[in-house]
Amino acid sequence: MRLKTRLTEKLRIKHPVLLAPMGVMAGGKLAAAVSDAGGLGIIGGGYGDADWLERQFAAAGNARVGCGFITWSMARDPTLLDQVLAKRPAALMLSFGEVEPHASRIKAQGVPLICQVQGMKYLREAVEAGADIIVAEGCEAGGHSGLRGLFTLVPEAADYLSKHSPDTVLVAAGGVGDGRGLAAALMLGADGVLVGTRLLASRESEAPEGFRQAIISADGDATVKSNSVDVVRKRYWPNPEFVVRVLNNSFVSKWHGCERDLEAAIDVEHERFWTAFAAGDADHSGVLMGEVSGIIHDAPPAAQIVEDMVAQACRLLGSHSGCVVR
Repeated sequence: MRLKTRLTEKLRIKHPVLLAPMGVMAGGKLAAAVSDAGGLGIIGGGYGDADWLERQFAAAGNARVGCGFITWSMARDPTLLDQVLAKRPAALMLSFGEVEPHASRIKAQGVPLICQVQGMKYLREAVEAGADIIVAEGCEAGGHSGLRGLFTLVPEAADYLSKHSPDTVLVAAGGVGDGRGLAAALMLGADGVLVGTRLLASRESEAPEGFRQAIISADGDATVKSNSVDVVRKRYWPNPEFVVRVLNNSFVSKWHGCERDLEAAIDVEHERFWTAFAAGDADHSGVLMGEVSGIIHDAPPAAQIVEDMVAQACRLLGSHSGCVVR
């Protein structure tokens, strides 16, 4: 089956499914798998590591993939953007930070610009910067997000774009783990979805096996928004509105709400955290994951996730021909 929307037309892809550019976890192998399945894989540039980016684009091979950055961090070393633009990515995504002057540089290269937003203020800024695609991110999402829930943010964003920027394509992110989420996003006015946690649990992700199993074992109540993981990683975000959603494990339970005490013990706890992370210890490090974990029960290949999601959405939307045009 196939879902044809404005997103598939804009990016020349088969299915309206994008891989969330999860830092470190969304590598070239996973991005290529999603693109080969008909979606678009987006490598997670995260905070910016030039050597890692080179390895991941090499791992993607000849697959057509994009890349995403945490904007405020990339802005400290704009050569990272030049490095990725030289790869001629299928799209470039900016999240969390001032979009200019980066947006102008991206658009000057003819690369589709994706801006992730967490509220209407950020949506308007993205429109002014000329975003080709806007990702409306709900607070259900794993990793960093704002305060808005997806169910109200998407239709409000869709209404705004319809009136002020009708050529801009809208994508929904946060809580999408199967065809029900994809179908709901389309019904709310989006043109596709950005998928994180579900694909984090796929075989091709860079997640340690312990992290995959933690996602599979957790229900939707098992996450919490906490600054503790950012503090221990010494990643201090300039906008306090964006708090990270993580598994509420032993580490988080100990330090959530006690971040000042954590800072006082940072020399010991920083090393202990990264040692656990490298070992795939999901209980004593940080597993960035969303509330959608409650409907994730296995770790199949990424292609199966994409195909099953689209097939289920087609059935729910009543598309007997397997094609929905928006």
